[in-house]
Formats: sequence, C-alpha cells, structure tokens
Amino acid sequence: MLTANRFSGLLDKLDASPWGAASGRKVHMAQESIRGGLYTPEERVRRDATPWTLVQGVLAPVQFLVFLVSLGLVLRYLATGEGLGAATASVVLKTLVLYTIMITGCIWEKEVFGKYLFAPAFYWEDMFSMLVLALHTAYLGAVFAGIGDGYGQMLLALAAYAAYVVNATQFVLKLRAARLQEARMTAMGGMRSA
Repeated sequence: MLTANRFSGLLDKLDASPWGAASGRKVHMAQESIRGGLYTPEERVRRDATPWTLVQGVLAPVQFLVFLVSLGLVLRYLATGEGLGAATASVVLKTLVLYTIMITGCIWEKEVFGKYLFAPAFYWEDMFSMLVLALHTAYLGAVFAGIGDGYGQMLLALAAYAAYVVNATQFVLKLRAARLQEARMTAMGGMRSA
C-alpha cells in the first residue's frame, strides 16, 4: 500500500526539476521535516481548541454526500438526456457547499497556522483547491450566462468533480499522515514514561 509518506518520498526521488525549490515544494518538505510533521505542538493545541475544526469535520462528509448524489444525477443526465434541471440544481448546491467549506477552511487555517491560505502544511492542497474552485465557478458562469448546452455544461461539471476527487484525496492522505504521526508521537511518549 502506498502511504502518504512513501508517496511523498517517491515523488522526491523522482523530482528532477531544477525549479523544485523555487516552486516551494522542497522548501515545504524541509519545513515539515523541521516541524516534525504536519503540526507543531502549538498548532496542534490551536487546532484542537478552535470550533472551526469541528465545522470542517462536519462539512467535509456533507460535501462528499452532496457530491455523490450530484454525480449520480449528472451521469444520469449524460446517459439518458433526462433530468437536466435536477442535475444542474445539484451541481449548483455542490458548488455552494464547496464555497462554504473553502471559506470556513480559510478561517480554520488562519486560526491554526496564522495564514488564510497557503500555510506550508497545506500549501499543495490549497494550490489544487484553486483549480477546483475555478472549475466549479466556470460551471456556474456557463450555466448563468447560458454558455453552451446542458451536455457541455455537465461535462464541465464532471471536470470540476474530477478535480474535487483529487483534492479530497490530497486532504485525506495528509490528515491520515498526521494521525499516524500523532499516534507514533503518543507511542514514543508512552515508551519514554514507562
């Protein structure tokens, strides 16, 4: 199984780009190594104390459920030509939930890391989130401006959804790595006190 740490290590070994440091990727990896993981002890305390952590924890699965229902409606429309209105409404709802989770996520990031976006711990996830937002916003623009037909708009929705799945996977892998790191630190702390 390819874990987040192994995947990151594999990417680092394959990275032949002379621009890695300039793009921030290698700097971010070095900072995370110095930090000892995703969160410093102070950031972990702030993360656990802010109510925005719970908000994010509730909104993420809600967004995923809205996505699943909407994906079904979009695919149904593309396969049968039926239900354009329901599919469109579902993508609009999914986009509104996305905007909500992005805004509350920025507030969470500010409270935990001191930056609204692009904190080193979530730099690449935030970068890819910009693509997700752009595609969802382009969909809304196409619908409300009447650009293209329903079929084309639904294909744009699928592109937005594909980007969302990649971004959600980024966050899940990052948070899983953080949990594993915290479990290791707790185990090491228990061994030291024994």
